[in-house]
Amino acid sequence: MAKTMPRRTVIAAAIAGGLLAPPMLAWARDSYPIPNARRIIVPFAAGGTADCLGRVVAQILTESTGSTFVVENWKGAGGNVSAEIVAKALPDGRTLLLGTLGTAVTNQYVYKDISYDCEWSFAPIALVAEVTNVVVVHPSFPARTLGEFVECCKEGGVGKVNYGSPGVGAVGHLAMEYLQSQAGIRLRHAAYRSRSLMIKDLLAGRVRVAMDNLPAYLGHIQSGALRAVAVTSARRWFAAPDVPSVAEQGYPDFEAALWWYIAAPAGTRMEVVKKLSNEIVKGIKCDAARRKIRESGASERPGNTEDLAQPITAERIKWKKVIEAARLEPQ
Repeated sequence: MAKTMPRRTVIAAAIAGGLLAPPMLAWARDSYPIPNARRIIVPFAAGGTADCLGRVVAQILTESTGSTFVVENWKGAGGNVSAEIVAKALPDGRTLLLGTLGTAVTNQYVYKDISYDCEWSFAPIALVAEVTNVVVVHPSFPARTLGEFVECCKEGGVGKVNYGSPGVGAVGHLAMEYLQSQAGIRLRHAAYRSRSLMIKDLLAGRVRVAMDNLPAYLGHIQSGALRAVAVTSARRWFAAPDVPSVAEQGYPDFEAALWWYIAAPAGTRMEVVKKLSNEIVKGIKCDAARRKIRESGASERPGNTEDLAQPITAERIKWKKVIEAARLEPQ
């Protein structure tokens, strides 16, 4: 698979202008077991939500450990490129992964060849944040509620309604497969090479339904260029409080949010894992960090190593069933 050169950004507390307070948490430089600079590998390009989250965590750890953390952006293969780098790194705590639902759970089911093990290649450290997906339609699509959306899809017949997502195995694709299994409908998937191409076609009405991460669509929804039918988070989303969730529209157990976490290579000392976990959770709870995360379109979800292990286990069971039921062939 093709790899892109990383975009490395040094995150220093002195440059940050006081994003997080206090400037140094109770962890002296000489007490940290691994001195010198470290890196956080982010599986998406600079400038997006994931990049922002990586920078927030980098600054939290820079301020709390006294060592400089850097962000490296390695995009490709749904996060597999980044995950491979971290899986093969020395387990010394110097290389961390900003992982996603894909690297933790779903990539093992939707990719034929991955060079890491989702379960055994990493030491989970902390939950960071999550973002909801949204069922969004062109204004010409005759549905304003999820109930109406389901009826329109049933009236159209199996495979008569197309929906877009940013690629096979993307969270939006899997979330729509999950919704279809719950609602008893069947749409035809139009997989796009990029989100920007899909949004262009959606705004033009060439595809009238999509499922994807909400932040990229929020402006179009607010302007009326697109209509949001439902969000897939367990509850209504802070940035779109007028859009009801799938759960409150007849599917009470439905949840399909994208979440991010920090992990280290398997074999990293538990002493290091716990210290990193404690500092990340503490830092994310700070008002300035929470504000920065929400400005990126995500919602903070601080959780320690044990908190991270629970959703990973539950999501593996859920998404394996969804993927098997959809008969998705590994790519």
